[in-house]
Amino acid sequence: MTTWTETPRLRLRPFTTADTADLAALHGDPEVMRFIDDGRPVPRAVVEGSILPGFLAEYEELPAAHGCFAAEETATGRFAGWFSARPAVSAGLSEGTEVGYRLRPAVWGRGFATEGLRAVVERVFTGDAGVERLVATTMTVNRRSRRVLEKAGLRHVRTFWLEWPEYLEGAEHGDVEYALSREEWACDTAQH
Repeated sequence: MTTWTETPRLRLRPFTTADTADLAALHGDPEVMRFIDDGRPVPRAVVEGSILPGFLAEYEELPAAHGCFAAEETATGRFAGWFSARPAVSAGLSEGTEVGYRLRPAVWGRGFATEGLRAVVERVFTGDAGVERLVATTMTVNRRSRRVLEKAGLRHVRTFWLEWPEYLEGAEHGDVEYALSREEWACDTAQH
């Protein structure tokens, strides 16, 4: 199977239809989805009929350094979740290439999110000369994700408020946008 990028503990590769059960379990987990979209688990039928086919179509439509990639633990081959780099489409984000991730709760707290996101940042900035700015968003109250974004080099840009169709706990505190320019990344990389 083709590897998109690799870290000491993670292998990121394109999704296949064989990943349906793992992806459905990830998106169907209430803990994983707590701060995402409407805060509810996604039904398996939606993952099979829309989400996974969308990921697969992106490999044909987007540049090679973009898409949503399955993350496996290199030591065991177990599915850990996914990381992505795509044109920014999340509500409230300004332009740029949006990076993101979702991981199984079983791997939380082990540094995989930071390790994987750092690899995505490097892969995008070294693999696509046209990308000048990476962006990401999360809810203000999602402190864990905010810390991951910061450890991956992104910087807090602003806090903003959106109108959501249904109340999601913590929405009254708004959402946050993080960003990192190619120039900032190059300076940070040169210093380390």
